[in-house]
Amino acid sequence: MEQPDVFYDGSEYIETASGNKVSRSCVLCGSRNIVLNGKCIVQSDCIVRGDLANINLGRLCVVGKRSVITPPFKKLLGGGAFYPLQIGDNVFVGEDTVISAVQVGSYVYIGNNCVIGQSCVLKDCCKIEDNTVLPPETVVPSFAIFAGSPGTMVGELPESTQDIMSEATRSFYQHFKKL
Repeated sequence: MEQPDVFYDGSEYIETASGNKVSRSCVLCGSRNIVLNGKCIVQSDCIVRGDLANINLGRLCVVGKRSVITPPFKKLLGGGAFYPLQIGDNVFVGEDTVISAVQVGSYVYIGNNCVIGQSCVLKDCCKIEDNTVLPPETVVPSFAIFAGSPGTMVGELPESTQDIMSEATRSFYQHFKKL
């Protein structure tokens, strides 16, 4: 199915030399600790907390409107520490989603209005359905579909998930156009 064109106001987004498109209305705390590896889209009113620890987004990632990405926090004997967050290539994050995972693999779909708890690990090629809440330290295996609150495995994805997500994120990027 062909992705419909999504138009945005050119003055609302900053486009980098590597093709990243970042909304001027999003909040990038500690921007020198945030790495966008190319052709990423960060939509309006997002918050990315690079001031706490490094955040690395792979190529062709899409972060939906009003989403929050923070590195995970772990309590230690003498207090606590934030750990880096690694997000792989071809990842789609829906609107109004909060992510505090330690790792999000490549070719992952995270739906709208989800909460990915502290120190979760999402392996490559998995899907988190809309309105899912993953408890802290949940590990989502490859090719799994998680849904519900708390999130549990409800199905499996086909082996072609990598190709499907590559095409979906590439198509979204190509159809995200200036007015």
